[in-house]
Amino acid sequence: MKKIIQLTITLFYLLTPLSISAQGDNLYFCDAKELASVPIQQDGRVKPLYVHANEMIKYMTGKSKIDGHDAVTAYCLLSLEAMKLPNKLNTLARVDHVDAQKFLELPSGVKTISFKDLDAEVTDLRREVQKFKVQTGREKALSKLINQAMLYKQIVQGQNWLFPAITKNRVDWIPVGSFITEDKIVAAKKLNDRPFIYIITKETTEYAKRYGSKHIVEYNFAKAKLPSIALITTLLALALLTLFKKFNLSLIFTGITLILQLIIIAIRIYISGRAPITNMYETVMFSGFGALFLSMVVGHLKKEKIFIYMGLMYNACTLMMMNFATGMLSESIAPLVPVLRDNFWLSTHVTLIIMSYGALALSWVLANTVIFKKMFSKLNKKDEIYYGDLIYTCLKYGTIMLGGGVILGGVWADYSWGRFWGWDPKETWSLIAFIIYMAILHGRYTSWITPQRFTKLVAGAFMSIMMAWFGVNFILASGLHSYGFSQGGALFLGCFFAAQITILIISTIMDRKA
Repeated sequence: MKKIIQLTITLFYLLTPLSISAQGDNLYFCDAKELASVPIQQDGRVKPLYVHANEMIKYMTGKSKIDGHDAVTAYCLLSLEAMKLPNKLNTLARVDHVDAQKFLELPSGVKTISFKDLDAEVTDLRREVQKFKVQTGREKALSKLINQAMLYKQIVQGQNWLFPAITKNRVDWIPVGSFITEDKIVAAKKLNDRPFIYIITKETTEYAKRYGSKHIVEYNFAKAKLPSIALITTLLALALLTLFKKFNLSLIFTGITLILQLIIIAIRIYISGRAPITNMYETVMFSGFGALFLSMVVGHLKKEKIFIYMGLMYNACTLMMMNFATGMLSESIAPLVPVLRDNFWLSTHVTLIIMSYGALALSWVLANTVIFKKMFSKLNKKDEIYYGDLIYTCLKYGTIMLGGGVILGGVWADYSWGRFWGWDPKETWSLIAFIIYMAILHGRYTSWITPQRFTKLVAGAFMSIMMAWFGVNFILASGLHSYGFSQGGALFLGCFFAAQITILIISTIMDRKA
């Protein structure tokens, strides 16, 4: 049957005008714009091909294009190999880990390997990974290569691209090779000069009528690049706040930023059906939004625009991570693990924790700003005490929310795992961070901590938050909170710690000299 389909497709393209422009690159119908928005099922949910193809190509190759072809076209061409349709794509897996490069015996300076060569190494890779019970960075890199090879094989065998085949009252998701049949091609050829696209769009249009068009919303959302727009408006608001005494224009752009981020959150809730706080990308996104919103509220109540500055600075940091740290933060929307499927606890415990991170981040921004002001310009004691009061305000909000989040987490743990506390790495570091901030608050309230020490302690204390937030996921990578784990952030965290410690040391030395 596959040979018949192949022959039919080949003959069709050779005998139609469309093939004249396509033969040179062998694109077949893969460059059709209509393909990007068609629904496919993968990873436990329905999503547009545009989103899925970009995720798969990025995961396999580390890039968004292959040989100049966008992800949808490249994914389509690879999938058509299942029907013996050739393509000239040079698809390479990226090998970043030095030890993985040595294991594969790659030449010096070469960081890629063809998937055909990688497939031949899969057995040896599996054997090497199975030698170690505890996986180091090397073994994780080898495991990723195995997964990349398996994904590539699944795609070229036509098993990764699943179309909706609608019968009376049901929809079956079937591979592309089974979906595009000879009978369908012959029948469609009589109705349209683009039979393949006609078959696909007819079926997917019917699917949208029966089951909704959420995949179209997700497609438009992905194409809109709202996080990039939000970053631009944040930077504009920050520039206007810094350059002009009147901050009406800055408030306008700050409001636009909040609206954009609220739209991002709302659409992700609509697509996923749950609170957008279940992976590192979403927690970074929500903490930035929460910090900016809190700074607007507190700034209005206190009649102090410096809170807006703090919120914009931190929000800019989070949006930069969302836009540029794509290797560390994945924006993919994946199904929840069972323990997270209780939306009440997800929407209370996790939200409160992430909001506390945002509030404490505001204090961190202002504390470092004060440190830099003291290092590069004069700052009198009156101003230092004034800034200390503003930092103290943020600390109170953040610490209360952090404590509440830890308590709610214990209740959820008892509900889910049958114990209130188990010294899990995430639990332990959350408690450590809470104790550190409680000690700073107590010391500030009792005047045990002087204004000069207070600012530095607050700046340094945020490292405990970063350890609880990023360190457990990127460095420790163990415990029951495995659903939040990520890879690739150890270097980022190490640089953050090194930079913060260096700033504190230099500041202390300069203070002593003064």
